Amino acid sequence: MDRMPRAEAPVARPTRPTSPIPANACDAHVHMVADDYPLWENRVEDPAPGRLQDWADRLEHHLESLGFARVVIVHSILYGGDNAVTVDSVARLGRDRARGIGLVTDDATDAELDALAQAGVVGIRLNYVHGGILSWQGVKAMAPRLAARGMHVQMLMNAHRHMAEIAEDVAELPVPVVFDHIGWPDIPAGVDEPGFARLLRLVSNGDAYVKLSGIYRVAHAPYDAAAGHVAALAAANPDRCLWGSDWPHLMLADAAQPDAGVLLNSFLDTVTSDDHRQRILSTTPGQLYGFD
Repeated sequence: MDRMPRAEAPVARPTRPTSPIPANACDAHVHMVADDYPLWENRVEDPAPGRLQDWADRLEHHLESLGFARVVIVHSILYGGDNAVTVDSVARLGRDRARGIGLVTDDATDAELDALAQAGVVGIRLNYVHGGILSWQGVKAMAPRLAARGMHVQMLMNAHRHMAEIAEDVAELPVPVVFDHIGWPDIPAGVDEPGFARLLRLVSNGDAYVKLSGIYRVAHAPYDAAAGHVAALAAANPDRCLWGSDWPHLMLADAAQPDAGVLLNSFLDTVTSDDHRQRILSTTPGQLYGFD
């Protein structure tokens, strides 16, 4: 399989936030990579080099620089369905600070789900953008078993391509659904684009969560082009919004390597209410991920 060039390392010294960050703030979307773990044969790139200890040190510096006490580690498709790097990273950071989101196949067994739940994995991710190992039909079939374990579904999709297909199911699933990267929308189409409008309704009604993350994938720095979409989601329901850096920014494709601090400051410039910042950065992730 053709692969992208080896990934770049993240910015070593992220820009500091321009406003105070609430206590117990959570970076709700990072990935961990390490040379200690086998990569998936169908991956599209190799991550930047470093062993788990190297990457753990980088993550600690990232969190300290931005002022985050908690973190959610989203398992990367670069490692396929072998969740070891994510499980080990959660264990290293400690369950008081970290949770995981795992990857499984449609035929995941109860034993597999039990092991992940016991390791601090609180959700399973489906990737409609890059492909992966889990299908939407698999998610729907698995949802009752996830609900029984207090787990949820996380999904990367394009709102303008996929929302019409899944919106009705999302509202009916017995587990929370968390959409990544502001729904990865068609930014030039605006917030009234039908797929994004459906996402707004789901969030407004409390039927879905959304991460105000990944804006560097849909807009260029200083990310003003995505500000309207971020503001619309935050205004629709801050109790269903989370923020994530998407560190260390894997599979960039045509996007430029971002500075996570600049991404955070873009959020702070867009969402100026202290109450909304508190709910998005601390209260909502505390409740969803079981920190509180």
